[in-house]
Amino acid sequence: MSAEPIMEPVMTHVDPIDLMIAIEEASPMPIRPEYVEGTVIAPAQPNDTHNDGAFKLAVQFFNAGFELAGMGNGYRAAHKDGSTMALLIPDFYVRRRPASELDESYRKVHKGWYPADMIALVGEVTSTNHWADTGPKLRTYAAAGIPVYVLINRDIGTAHCYADPVLPGDDPAEAYYSADTKVDLGGPLPLPAPYPALDTTPFLSD
Repeated sequence: MSAEPIMEPVMTHVDPIDLMIAIEEASPMPIRPEYVEGTVIAPAQPNDTHNDGAFKLAVQFFNAGFELAGMGNGYRAAHKDGSTMALLIPDFYVRRRPASELDESYRKVHKGWYPADMIALVGEVTSTNHWADTGPKLRTYAAAGIPVYVLINRDIGTAHCYADPVLPGDDPAEAYYSADTKVDLGGPLPLPAPYPALDTTPFLSD
């Protein structure tokens, strides 16, 4: 990938969802911006190895019986006061439940974003935005209480399973996962029960 992600701080009086819509409409090319820790991130388009590997991880979950594994949906995490904390489009995920009527109503109200509490496991595959996946997104997923975060860090050739999210106070930027299982890419990545160990060999061609 030759392009760098675009990052813009967000004015506090602007609804991040409306700002994202404006950015998408103004872009001369298709983009899928995200909002994390007060900043809009418009990642550069991922390459084929990224997309192929993320798809194969989602398929591994599906083949292991997790029929709610998927890709593509956008999710909104909220602060305790109900305001938007983050807007994220994970590379893959396993949902807790199929979208209910209430979830679809939430998505309509929030202009295309499902509630983050639908997610039981979330995954990201790094590209040029590896700093976001290993920092702001990690903290945000932990702050949202998502139990398991799988990270394929192509920048350093490792795969991680983060578990047991902790939010020590009211600041989402202080959230973290207390458990981190790490393997080199190519090895099986153990996950907490009931999930299968993940085959990470699709990323060895990087």
